[in-house]
Amino acid sequence: MASGKGRSRVVYVCQQCSAQSLKWAGRCTECGAWNSLLETVEEPSPSGARSWNLPRTAPVSLSTLRSRTFDRIVVPGSEFNRAVGGGIVPGSLVLLGGDPGIGKSTLLLQVSADVAQLGGPVLYVSGEESAEQIKLRADRLGIETDNLLVLAETRLAEIQSRIETLSPAMVVVDSIQTMYLDDVGSAAGSVTQVRECAMTLLRAAKATQRPIFIVGHVTKEGTIAGPRILEHIVDTVLYLEGERFQSFRLLRAVKNRFGSTNEVGVFEMRGEGLAEVANPSELFLEELPSTSDGSTVAITLEGTRPLLVEVQALTSPTSFGLPRRTATGVDMGRLLLLTAVLSKRVGIGLSNQDIYVNVVGGFRITEPAADLATAVAIVSSYRERPVDPKLALVGEVGLSGELRRIRDLERRLSEAGRLGFRRCVVPRSALRDGRPRDLGLDVLTADSLEEALRVVWDDDAGPSTARGAR
Repeated sequence: MASGKGRSRVVYVCQQCSAQSLKWAGRCTECGAWNSLLETVEEPSPSGARSWNLPRTAPVSLSTLRSRTFDRIVVPGSEFNRAVGGGIVPGSLVLLGGDPGIGKSTLLLQVSADVAQLGGPVLYVSGEESAEQIKLRADRLGIETDNLLVLAETRLAEIQSRIETLSPAMVVVDSIQTMYLDDVGSAAGSVTQVRECAMTLLRAAKATQRPIFIVGHVTKEGTIAGPRILEHIVDTVLYLEGERFQSFRLLRAVKNRFGSTNEVGVFEMRGEGLAEVANPSELFLEELPSTSDGSTVAITLEGTRPLLVEVQALTSPTSFGLPRRTATGVDMGRLLLLTAVLSKRVGIGLSNQDIYVNVVGGFRITEPAADLATAVAIVSSYRERPVDPKLALVGEVGLSGELRRIRDLERRLSEAGRLGFRRCVVPRSALRDGRPRDLGLDVLTADSLEEALRVVWDDDAGPSTARGAR
């Protein structure tokens, strides 16, 4: 196609970083991703689309501005509110992503019903399902309200008209990849369509001061499909995570202009929908074995919430020259690091052992404070020595084999004591500012991974082993 002002042109857009190129290449020159350039017809900005009457603005001095608090929409239950930063902010555009079948539509339908019961109609727009299909899901979830309006539509101009007519309290668009603008010549789901539709919905949210949730498909790598600019346009990006064959789901905010990105909501998928998990640690530990080797309990922190999860490890003599390393729920890089530290600093020969590490319940640990629990689980399986099920571990392992301090130790220990744990091994450096208050458990300290292994099994550690008192 001819290029020029006011005309469409063919460009190649990277699906990873949104970089553009006038010719195709096997590798993106910006981010280095292979086979990520997609041929796209770039259309000029639509001129006939319905415009929103946004007020004209003028530059103002920062010192004259007054900060204001948002009157958030707080839905029943705490898990969803926790993930979005305390409640839904009026006028915000929120993007929800997740694997197919993970429960995105179920979660938003439940939230829509909650907002509808609080007052004001909620418009649920579906471009992938018919109204009858949504009704079937609503019956399964036990949703029955007159304020929840369902619209099966993919034309964004028609959706804009309905928003203006109904003035809903909240809008849900499922999904953004199925929407299209008549003035954009490319197909629905293309880079141009997704970008222009997202910008149109952003203007609608700001003009009407109504929150709009949009569902985004994800790629096989787990990132939002389409242009990366989509995540930059929206105010909040949420990911619904979890294994499809596990019942637990984690709602995590990776971007939030109105709150923290450190919080996570925990849900359990049931027949009647997603149910909030008020105390996830108890569920993660409900089948904790008492006599099996290779099982430990790690105290991890998700945002401000301490969680106790079971870490399992299995070592087995390799049948091939190159031993396997498999990690589920922990970072593969951390597993390789811990294996190297155990081999070189502790003297445990793992070069002929296949190592498998798994976090029970489909949970994924992202912080290094679980290093000590993972390493002890590996050694427990290798030596065939069970670990006391009432012992919890927390600490980051360095390359020299030292245990490094971690944050919010007292909060972690308090959760362990509340769940009935009797002992906890922590880095000695974490107690330099003073011992925590009496939390109902013995605090055992160690400076290195080797010393921690002796403390775990009450081996003769010599005078260097320090035991914490209640």
